[in-house]
This record gives sequence, structure tokens and C-alpha cells, in this order.
Amino acid sequence: MNVMTSMAARKEKGFTLIELVMVIVILGILAAFALPRFADLGGSARAAVFDGALGSARSAISIVRSAALANGVTDDATETVSLDGGDIDVVFGYPAIDALDDAAQFDGDGLAYDEDAGTITVGSCVATYAAAADADTAATLTVTTDKTDGEC
Repeated sequence: MNVMTSMAARKEKGFTLIELVMVIVILGILAAFALPRFADLGGSARAAVFDGALGSARSAISIVRSAALANGVTDDATETVSLDGGDIDVVFGYPAIDALDDAAQFDGDGLAYDEDAGTITVGSCVATYAAAADADTAATLTVTTDKTDGEC
């Protein structure tokens, strides 16, 4: 008799309707809580691209400045420094406004660099680069957008 009940139990496979409904309800509740967290990732992505562009610009400014110091090109108003990517125009040892794009190697992805104004723009995020005005003044990169909410 024991053998028959164990065989009968083995034949019953699958889930009951109530079990399936409960799983669907639980998944629905989880989706309702998780979906708002992932619904608007565009703003965070733009902020990440902007932060990457700022890091690239700061690194490029430092690398060009180091190359200019190594080559003794710090007192001249305009000169060029050779890097692996090519020749970069420098002003008092810092990248010229129109050369920051080449030095930082900005490559798009929603990123716009205005070579005349020296602005880096991603969405509503804006930073402004100002080349050195004289041999005693350093170039500056200023974020002109409030990023308090994690997005611009």
C-alpha cells in the first residue's frame, strides 16, 4: 500500500492555480516598487557623461601643462606641444580654448564642445574652460550648472 501512495504522489506534478496566482501577485508588487527606480535613467546617464567629460578635460589640461613645463613652453603667449594625439596649441603653457577638444579627445555621445566659448555641454549640464590670461594665471574649468539633484 505504501508503494501505491508514493506512486500516486509522484504522478502529481506542476503547480496549482492558487500558487501561480500568488507568484504573479508577488512579481507585480515587486515590479511596482522597482520600476520607478529604473524608469528615468536618462538624467543619470547625462550626468555620468558630463562627469566623464570633466574628468577628461581636467586630465588633458594637466597632461598638456606637464608637457609644456617639460618642454619649457610656459612663458610664450602661443606655442604648440606635441602629444601622442598630435600637436596641441597652448597659451602660457595651458591648452588653448580651441585645442581643449583635441587634447581631451571628446567624442560625442551627447557631448558638445564650443571651441569659441570654451563650453562643454551635455544636456543641461554646462562647464566653461578659460585659458590662461598670462604667465602667472592658470587656466580654469568651471562648472556653471547646479548639480545638486544628481542630474543637470
